[in-house]
Amino acid sequence: MEKQYSISIGEKVEGETPMRRSLISPNKLVDSPSENVKTLYDMMQYSVKTHGNKAAMGYRKVESIVEEEKEVTKFVGGEEIKEKKIWKYFQMSPYTYLTYEDVNEEIKNIGSGLTKIGLQPNDKMTIYAATTVNWMLVAHGCFRQGATIVTAYETLGEDGLLHSMNESEVKGIFTNADLLSMTAKVAGKVPTLQYIIYDGDSKGEADKLKNDHQGIKILTLDELKQLGKEHLVEPNPPKSEDLCCIMYTSGSTGNPKGVLLTHGNLVAAIAGTNELLIKHIRPDDTLIAYLPLAHVLEFAVEHVCIWWGVTLGYGNVRTLTDASVRNCFGDIREFKPSLMAGVPAVWESIRKGVLSKVNSGGPTMQKVFNAAFKAKSWLMSKELPTKPLDIMVFNKIRQQTGGRLRLALSGGAPISKETQEFLSISLCPILQGYGMTESCGFGSVGAPIPCLEIKLVDVAEAGYLSTNTRPQGEVWIRGPCVTKGYHKNEKVTKETITEDGWLQTGDIGEWKENGTLCIIDRKKNLVKLSNGEYIALEKLESVYKSTLFISNICVCANSFLNKPVALIHPVEAQLRNVAKEKNLGNMDFEQLCSNKEITTTVFQACLTQAKKAGLKPAEMLGDITLVPDEWTPQNGLMTAASKIKRKDIQDKYKTDLDRMYKTTGA
Repeated sequence: MEKQYSISIGEKVEGETPMRRSLISPNKLVDSPSENVKTLYDMMQYSVKTHGNKAAMGYRKVESIVEEEKEVTKFVGGEEIKEKKIWKYFQMSPYTYLTYEDVNEEIKNIGSGLTKIGLQPNDKMTIYAATTVNWMLVAHGCFRQGATIVTAYETLGEDGLLHSMNESEVKGIFTNADLLSMTAKVAGKVPTLQYIIYDGDSKGEADKLKNDHQGIKILTLDELKQLGKEHLVEPNPPKSEDLCCIMYTSGSTGNPKGVLLTHGNLVAAIAGTNELLIKHIRPDDTLIAYLPLAHVLEFAVEHVCIWWGVTLGYGNVRTLTDASVRNCFGDIREFKPSLMAGVPAVWESIRKGVLSKVNSGGPTMQKVFNAAFKAKSWLMSKELPTKPLDIMVFNKIRQQTGGRLRLALSGGAPISKETQEFLSISLCPILQGYGMTESCGFGSVGAPIPCLEIKLVDVAEAGYLSTNTRPQGEVWIRGPCVTKGYHKNEKVTKETITEDGWLQTGDIGEWKENGTLCIIDRKKNLVKLSNGEYIALEKLESVYKSTLFISNICVCANSFLNKPVALIHPVEAQLRNVAKEKNLGNMDFEQLCSNKEITTTVFQACLTQAKKAGLKPAEMLGDITLVPDEWTPQNGLMTAASKIKRKDIQDKYKTDLDRMYKTTGA
């Protein structure tokens, strides 16, 4: 009999599957990794006592900015134009490390400094900053004194930042010097704001802030630490039920929602993850930390690593790879992590980078790689050693991530099966995490995490039923890591969380025979086509995004169509390769995107990918449009968590969609 990973608890109710729990903890959901650990403050104190002089957190400094003049070729109106441009690169220092005891000292000083300037227990403080050591230290300085943090993505616009600060009535804000200009825009519109703390060289922005807002105390993080050092106070620790964090989601529509997470919620998430993964963790493990800490994935991953005593190496998206630095390695190769978390876009980028290098090496290299890939896949399926192949072929790929990477996590959105399999063979095992801010980010696609119980509830109109051969339905979860609701938003809380504590995730799941969960659709992105079939837009996007031509994609459909269509932002280099092969001459990127031959090539690659992934005829694209504009949080077409803003994209490209809808109608 196949090994089981979860167990049914209780009786089956009509319209639902029985709830299931992890086999690791079937009788009681875990809520703490250790008897006396009830809060993130307790967790940090445990780690300080347990790991003491071990390196806890590493960081790099910018030693200099290297300027290089480069000649850039542009195509305007079919004519080749050469321009000289100055490119700036960072020269970074080696990593400097704080031990766990050093971290505790810093937290003590920050917490004492915050108390000195007026922070009280249960007060709220916005952290609007890049992911750095100091982000984590300031958060724990707040926790030490029983205060609550309010997270805001550094890419959040003025309206979103102002909404989050006013709704949560923050007393203070911690930010980076390069975000002071945005902070200045909202400072005078937040009546409760009493102090601004910033990190880095403000280049005069702080002086301007002080002049414009004389009623607000403005100081550097170093000044705050010194103030705390001179006026040390005893900790005022929180309780398990106290609010740890109001985590504002990135908001794909309307204002961001503030998810209420208690210390108990987050400690339970750490406990569940610890139970599930501790046997895979080694004493010398290290994690590269670079995703936004305002996102629950990074926040939860870093905290469970602190619990394990893993060394965190902080990086930055601008210095992560060798391409953006000079006279040194990028953060990944310099730090050499053994653990890494990433959103699907990161893993897609790595996969496409590997394939691009293989393809540029000529037919011989392609044959060698493909043969080695197939052989390793077969050996892994039989649980046989793969070391000879790793030494000859795959270690070169692993060197791009420092050579030590042995376990990775993908989260934040679905990753395509093909990309997960490709990197698990060529790089290291990629685990797919499933969760949301409301559940502290955790719950693996596979076995339920031991701090959660799960059931599937019928979505009858789409044919997802608990009585299907493989039970299907909307995923509902309950447990100590699940939020009690949204800040000052009773309506959405009642719509999302039942009176008996079940969080309705909006995801469509399927139980496999071995008791593992598979996410197959997203309820709000289910579209009924003219032929009566339902398709899931997010699922299709994860499949088509694996196509080498695609940088980003938005799949669209409605009930008047018999097939979906897609708006695609393509990879320019790949389009240029096609243009070269087809002798299409010199064109600028906009002309490449509007060229019929190139569009047809990309379209055929999409259909090939769809067939390879086993998509149904109704899931095959009926038409595509290539668009030259990149979608970013800055232009309002992506959320701060790197998810597409579907409605805004559809509004922007309405003319293109209307044209495709006419050709793809029933």
